[in-house]
Amino acid sequence: MSRRKVAYFYDNEVGNHFYGANHPMKPHRMRMTHNLILNYGIYKKMQIFRPRKATDLELTNFHSDDYIKFLKLVTPDNMNDYAKEIAKFNVREDCPVFDGMYNFCQISSGGSIGCAVKINSGESDVAVNWAGGLHHAKKSEASGFCYTNDIVLAILELLKHHQRVLYIDIDIHHGDGVEEAFYTTDRVMTVSFHKFGDYFPGTGDVKDLGAGKGKNYSLNFPLKDGIDDESYQSIFKPIMQAVMDFYRPGAVVLQCGADSLTGDRLGCFNLTLRGHAQCVEFMKKFNVPLIVLGGGGYTIKNVARCWTYETSILVDSELTDELPYNDYLEYYGPEYRLHITPNNMENQNSKDYLEKLKINLLEILRNLNHAPSAPQTEIPPDAFNYSDDEEDEDPDIRVSEAERDKRISHPAELSDSEDEDGRKNESNGLEATPTQRRTSRNQVPITAYDKEKPIYDIKFQRRQQFDEDVEMKLKKKKKKKN
Repeated sequence: MSRRKVAYFYDNEVGNHFYGANHPMKPHRMRMTHNLILNYGIYKKMQIFRPRKATDLELTNFHSDDYIKFLKLVTPDNMNDYAKEIAKFNVREDCPVFDGMYNFCQISSGGSIGCAVKINSGESDVAVNWAGGLHHAKKSEASGFCYTNDIVLAILELLKHHQRVLYIDIDIHHGDGVEEAFYTTDRVMTVSFHKFGDYFPGTGDVKDLGAGKGKNYSLNFPLKDGIDDESYQSIFKPIMQAVMDFYRPGAVVLQCGADSLTGDRLGCFNLTLRGHAQCVEFMKKFNVPLIVLGGGGYTIKNVARCWTYETSILVDSELTDELPYNDYLEYYGPEYRLHITPNNMENQNSKDYLEKLKINLLEILRNLNHAPSAPQTEIPPDAFNYSDDEEDEDPDIRVSEAERDKRISHPAELSDSEDEDGRKNESNGLEATPTQRRTSRNQVPITAYDKEKPIYDIKFQRRQQFDEDVEMKLKKKKKKKN
């Protein structure tokens, strides 16, 4: 069987954002993940893209206009002028206003929409955006460190080409924002495995099954503290096998929140990397188009370990347990190993409890209509399907150096990072001496939606055309004089 095509989305800017002192959400974890992926050499088996930032229009495919306008305008400097809106949209405490907040939302959502476009076009079988998975954001409200719901936006994009989309959430927190968005439709099934009880967001009871046409298409498996690898897989695999058999989705979105790992700063589960990644490996085996997203995870060294390991599974690479030299090696001490060990916390999820819930959910699945269909309608245009070709640009407008730089991937983003002497651990955390390029072409594709024409070929053709036009005008002038 041929290897599946994997697209990987990453923007170097994402790690620059900072929620604030003592805030558990650290976007820097994406940079650490990316650096490990580079230094393990996993990137060689993927197509790497820099996502286009989601526009206001794209964000309002789900979110309300006034909410997106507020996110775009509010800053730490002017937030006092927006006191009423801050309260209305819940942008406070867990979801603070910080520098570059809207830019962060655009990167996260743009990456997940880009994943969906790649899947829809058939250019990729698997698409990865570790900056995505922000599952708590609502239509007009920030929640749980999430401002825009990239998952909902990606699923809406998938629904243009797929009659049924399956969403799976293995974050320790319930995927409430996604469930709420699709609670009344059968075109999206949501399945969430999460801690339930006196725990944020407080939703996700096994009795919450959807409403109207979406009745029984929202499944929740509420868990207690301390669940381990064996217990987790004893429920995940049979439930997801049944879901795939009965629902038959055209595409799957898997949210891989790493706060369900042992030792997480905010979590209370006891999963290892292997236990967490078995979910990824299991869903991959169905050979259904798959989007893999990030999510929670607040012990950032373990987040980077987890998402790197899961990326390796998606590209069929085996990783050594000993971590390679990388820009953040000191974070992983004193063991400097990839894998983590579970602690000795009690597993409060008894076999009887898990078996009872499993049987309950399997019975619900048996009573479902097999693979519900949607009426045939005209397919809306794909996101970013406009002005993708540089030749659409006005040739008389000079492209600035800054704009030109944005179109070129930073060389360090495709570095093996083996030349330690040439390493620069600067503020961006990614500069390194490249020892091998992933491709011999002028540039790697830096957006998911370009036609992958080398920019310099286009500019040469444009220049050649310009010279021919000038020559033609000079000839006409000479004829008039004669």
